Amino acid sequence: MSRSRRIICLSAEAADWLWRIGAWEQVVAVTTFYKRPPEASPRPRVSGFNTAKLDEIEKLDPDLVITFSDVQAEIAAKLIRRGLTVLATNQRTLAEVEATLELLGCIVGHEAESAQQLAQFRKLLAPVPRISARPRVYFEEWNEPLICGIAWVSELIERAGGADVFAELRSKTIAADRQVEPNAVRSRNPEVILASWCGRPVRMGDIVSRPLWDSIQAVKSGRVHELPGEDVLQPGFRLVFGYQRIKQLLQ
Repeated sequence: MSRSRRIICLSAEAADWLWRIGAWEQVVAVTTFYKRPPEASPRPRVSGFNTAKLDEIEKLDPDLVITFSDVQAEIAAKLIRRGLTVLATNQRTLAEVEATLELLGCIVGHEAESAQQLAQFRKLLAPVPRISARPRVYFEEWNEPLICGIAWVSELIERAGGADVFAELRSKTIAADRQVEPNAVRSRNPEVILASWCGRPVRMGDIVSRPLWDSIQAVKSGRVHELPGEDVLQPGFRLVFGYQRIKQLLQ
């Protein structure tokens, strides 16, 4: 693939990665979900997660538009129909996250910087020493209906020393296929509940007040915690920050 010089990132993790590897000057627009660091100059915000300002994107005349996941598939299709070049990624595991970041580094011609950052990424995601007592963990990605964790979140929980109570569902790439019933969560009796509701704040009171959930060990012991979405639900370098937090909460 040729190296592109005018890039629009409709996924926050792609924008974050290009900034980290020194390719920010190639980025001409980003998603509203990207939390720009103070040292990075502003860029127009041209999308949400499942919405995009197609006319504005086209006027910017990008060489490449980067999208993420099946949720942005229709946006990607519309941009392609307008004659734009689109890279649509759909990473689900930590290995796929790493491979995608490496690919982005190659596309922008920053292979060396990308390799350095990936080495740090792998180091910071190193598993904790194996322990005999692994706390049972339920991760909630959405609340209406209940959606349990995507593959990379489940992997982070395991690396941090926990046991994902719905680990058998993490191979399901579509969120709807990871739907669980409240009674199923209760029956698995997690000792820790972690939540990050994709794109909106977690209402902790709603979780702990669900019918019969006062019998769940995590609720009884007060081990119900919100995690920042940008640190656990965006499949990029910032997963290292989510991982550090998970490790702290599982101690």
